[in-house]
Amino acid sequence: MSTIKKPIIAKEIKEELQAKTQEEKQVIVHVCYPANPFPGNLIRIWPTTFLIDEVSGHHSKLIHAENISVFPYWTEVQLMKDFWFTLVFSGLPADCKQFSLDEQIPESGGFYIPKIERNRTDVYRIKIS
Repeated sequence: MSTIKKPIIAKEIKEELQAKTQEEKQVIVHVCYPANPFPGNLIRIWPTTFLIDEVSGHHSKLIHAENISVFPYWTEVQLMKDFWFTLVFSGLPADCKQFSLDEQIPESGGFYIPKIERNRTDVYRIKIS
């Protein structure tokens, strides 16, 4: 019986694999838009919505939006009922500890939630105030 030596993996291949692993990470944000007493309330998300690392300034891009329309379309929100939607973003840097959700739009009313503490799962539940 012969002993099989541990293979040596080139540094370049290790770095490439590490980069691909980072690309595959995603951040999921479940967002609650609170109940509103006004009829005809409409909501949407713009593709220019990012998670921004508070330290490095890294922008994680919006990949997918669930249960909410993406600009230029609108979603009607029921009267006096919390409205939940889910946003999926590209991964944050490994060393990120805190980030903000920033909907960067050319008009007023964009969502902005600062200082979201990072957790191990990268799944968050936030309420817009």
